[in-house]
Amino acid sequence: MPFTLPDLPYAFDALEPHIDARTMEIHHGKHHAGYVAKSNAALDGTKFADMAPADVLRSLGDVPDDKRTAVRNNLGGHYNHSLFWPCLAPAGKGGGGAPAGALAAAIDASFSSFDGFKSAFSDAAANRFGSGWAWLTVKDGVLRVCSTANQDNPIMGEIICAGGACSCQACGGTPILGLDVWEHAYYLHYQNRRPDYIAAFWNIVNWDQVAKNYASATG
Repeated sequence: MPFTLPDLPYAFDALEPHIDARTMEIHHGKHHAGYVAKSNAALDGTKFADMAPADVLRSLGDVPDDKRTAVRNNLGGHYNHSLFWPCLAPAGKGGGGAPAGALAAAIDASFSSFDGFKSAFSDAAANRFGSGWAWLTVKDGVLRVCSTANQDNPIMGEIICAGGACSCQACGGTPILGLDVWEHAYYLHYQNRRPDYIAAFWNIVNWDQVAKNYASATG
């Protein structure tokens, strides 16, 4: 079955003023849609076409050499964005605030406090050179923060960390929250002010969804 573009769980303008409607229209309808189309084209007729995206990416080393780069870039983009959209919600209507329950306790255990986590995650996002992502992951029951280049993500494992070029080598695990720091995610509104975009992100994090992701990753 071909990969499909998921619907956004909110209107294009729902995240304003933190992320503008035009950015959301382009980001979802052009960029994410393009990753889906190119993933389907790359894997058409292969056994990987009927696998879940996460399973394909965990087996990236088994993808034929002539398709691997296209799959890494495009199916990586599809997986990353499919995680990203539900982890956002309108400010004050599910977005923002702070986590609670088991997720909050895990954050305190790993980062000493919620503010400590925010600082580590924001630093990972701000210091990712060029395009990429910052991640909160679960590995061996422990929360970790890291970043990856381009559309890579921690579930790809050692294949993207050859030579130690990727900070997720020390992180790994299952992503439960990601922040897209490609310029297309913020440039229309923030131009080169990535730190302002990162600061705005905290107003629209859907902690209920992140908690569900955490429960799934640790269950």
